[in-house]
Amino acid sequence: MKIAVPITQTQEIDNHFGHCQFYQVFSIDDNNTIESTEIIDSPHGCGCKSNIAQELSEKGVKVMLAGGIGEGAINVLNYYGIKVIKGCSGNAKQNVELYLKGILEDKGSACHSHSHECKH
Repeated sequence: MKIAVPITQTQEIDNHFGHCQFYQVFSIDDNNTIESTEIIDSPHGCGCKSNIAQELSEKGVKVMLAGGIGEGAINVLNYYGIKVIKGCSGNAKQNVELYLKGILEDKGSACHSHSHECKH
């Protein structure tokens, strides 16, 4: 399994999915521990960043741990088979470890403060 996290340069979860600079992808082994990580640059284009969904899906990502994220991006990620956990904050690796232990829960609602006209 792979888990993706939108991050800042300091590997903290970016609190606004559409503004993130990078994604950190964590590969999880059969013992439910982090095997390796990969950093992916955030794509240019649509401000909601949902155009990353297909690339992440092709890499085997099944879960996205995000801070604030819009409903449009959630829908696109879900379309590509990626479950979104909203309202995450802090260190990306620590959040992944909490998720793997079953103690990280979806804490937020989708961001409704603005909208983007994205074509997918």
